[in-house]
Amino acid sequence: MKKIHELHEHAADFLAREALMLDERRFRDWFALLDDEIDYDVPIRIAMRNYAEEFPPGAFRIKDCKAHIQTRIARLESDHAWAEVPPSRTLRVVGSVMVDATERADVIEVVSAMILYRQRGHDDPGDVIPVRRHDLLRVSEDGFRLLKRKALITHAVLQTPNLGVFL
Repeated sequence: MKKIHELHEHAADFLAREALMLDERRFRDWFALLDDEIDYDVPIRIAMRNYAEEFPPGAFRIKDCKAHIQTRIARLESDHAWAEVPPSRTLRVVGSVMVDATERADVIEVVSAMILYRQRGHDDPGDVIPVRRHDLLRVSEDGFRLLKRKALITHAVLQTPNLGVFL
């Protein structure tokens, strides 16, 4: 496996390219970056005094596998994604990227912060969705594949009407 500082550079590039694909609504290109074993989770956060208790086990806003993500993309490409009419215009800013090795030689852990700006229509003010992401990336000869994403939304109460976008 490459050295951690090289992996950090490649992981940051992967996350930036992923953000651009999603902002440009190139969902099929993004889907190609997903590992077949993808586990995509957005846990529910509740306001608690103790941070460790803010994410109740088994409570999710989104819990998807690759087949579920494929269905979500097909809906977004159809006329039946009413939550996305008109489609969201987004800008994802990814930073605070940290990379660590795991016990598996072909998998690295990547933690990042993302600010997602989302606006729909032309009159409404946009939403800002701050997220801390905990990813596992599989390292292959073809590049990285997103193996696991746990997206921790900072808000306990969503300030956006829906989560029709990918975090």
